[in-house]
Amino acid sequence: MSFLRFWILVAVLASASLRAESPAEQAVLTAIKSPDLAVVHLWAPWCSNCQAELKNGGWTKVVKENPNVKFYFVAIWNDGQDGRSMLKKFNIVDQPNVTILADPGPRRGENKIKQFAGLQLSCIPTTWIYKDGDLRYALNYGEVRFPVLQQFLEDSQSEWSHKGEPKLEE
Repeated sequence: MSFLRFWILVAVLASASLRAESPAEQAVLTAIKSPDLAVVHLWAPWCSNCQAELKNGGWTKVVKENPNVKFYFVAIWNDGQDGRSMLKKFNIVDQPNVTILADPGPRRGENKIKQFAGLQLSCIPTTWIYKDGDLRYALNYGEVRFPVLQQFLEDSQSEWSHKGEPKLEE
């Protein structure tokens, strides 16, 4: 009987290791637990939508205008390359509130990652906003509209409640 339990344990451990978190994912999971506001941006330099976000200057402006927000640019589906050279062209690399990471890849076709930090991932660019370990906003399908992102950042930092507001009558 104990022999059977041993093999069950081995099988469980082996299956758990199939979905081991990459160093980039581990770094993000640690960072989002912080009380700081954190933006996780999943992108790839070859992606035309990701390029459009950079070309219009939106990311550069948002990063510079929000020095207290931590930004994590995570290159995915990019054969382990972090895209630093492209981010450098847009003055994002040297900002003190930016961390650049890369999923190790290669992950193409059926082997590419389909989740990151516990969330489903099906499209890039994808942008998530966290505070105190809680996901505040998820922009999962395509280019960010930067005025909307700025509003989400402001909303995520505000302390609000419904105390004192009139109740709805039933």
